[in-house]
Amino acid sequence: MQARTHSEVTGFNGCSVEFSPFFQNRVAVGTAQYFGIIGNGRLHVFDIDPVSGNMVEVRSFDTSDGIYDTAWNEMNEHQIVSVSSDGSVKLWDINTMEGFPILNYKEHMQEVSAVNWNLATKDTFVTSSWDKTLKVWDPNSPHSIRTLAEHTYCVYNAAYSPHRPQSILSCSGDHTVKIWDMFQGTSAQTVRAHEAEILACDWNKYNEFVFVTGSVDRTLKVWDIRRLEREVVCLQGHTYGIRRLKCSPHSEDIIGSVAYDMTLCLWNWKLEDALFAKCDHHSEFVLGLDFNLFVDGLISTCSWDRYVCVWNFKEGFPVLPPPMKAAPIPPQ
Repeated sequence: MQARTHSEVTGFNGCSVEFSPFFQNRVAVGTAQYFGIIGNGRLHVFDIDPVSGNMVEVRSFDTSDGIYDTAWNEMNEHQIVSVSSDGSVKLWDINTMEGFPILNYKEHMQEVSAVNWNLATKDTFVTSSWDKTLKVWDPNSPHSIRTLAEHTYCVYNAAYSPHRPQSILSCSGDHTVKIWDMFQGTSAQTVRAHEAEILACDWNKYNEFVFVTGSVDRTLKVWDIRRLEREVVCLQGHTYGIRRLKCSPHSEDIIGSVAYDMTLCLWNWKLEDALFAKCDHHSEFVLGLDFNLFVDGLISTCSWDRYVCVWNFKEGFPVLPPPMKAAPIPPQ
């Protein structure tokens, strides 16, 4: 059975997608011109029309540099933070009339690769950068409130623990994963998790001791912080490096991952045959992935093919037409 797929074509290449934590049919999409190497960026906010199923653009913002990642403000349904290739961190309000951010930070010295909002306390967010640092931000402060600097290479991703709000997980090109105490400003645990660059990580939403990593070596590994001498399980199924992964907000067992092999993989890491779905609906690198908080099975992906799509994987899997059949939104 084929899923009912809601899809939209963006003017630039898709880099990140995140469902709103307030409205089940709303997504934010970060995009970059010329694959994020040079050029502009654009932040889109789309709603899925409940009658037609079409994705309708609510708002968009243009930036001078590509947007690599986005995160919703967990305390304000109208605000989104974006991070860019120029090292900037911008907070946007979709209710403002102007096309400018309400906050614009510029402390990172190189590209900012990822951003994650604290799901527990909801008052801070963390960014990770190619300048080898993480920075913790409070939107009420004009500057970052903490810099975490122990990695020896680019930091590609970071995530707050949903169980211990002071704990931050980060992964790096130095082959390590670190668990930080935000208040102390130092790492409490470090593990050499892969023998290649680690591009993605996330905490399990139901087990406070479990996190997952994804690497250029094409594997995902599930870890238990009480026994870091080796992984709990190693998941193999991608044929190129894993770009992003998310643990399901509805099940302890389910993980989603997207990769440079242009696929989305869905896993049940507790089963011997863990890979239960592999979707190749995109025609370029898949960089964005998110699970909907309200609807179990609802998932979104975005890709360098300029498609963002939303569907329920419990109803089937999507097939998208070639992207050139749809007219892209022209750059402004």
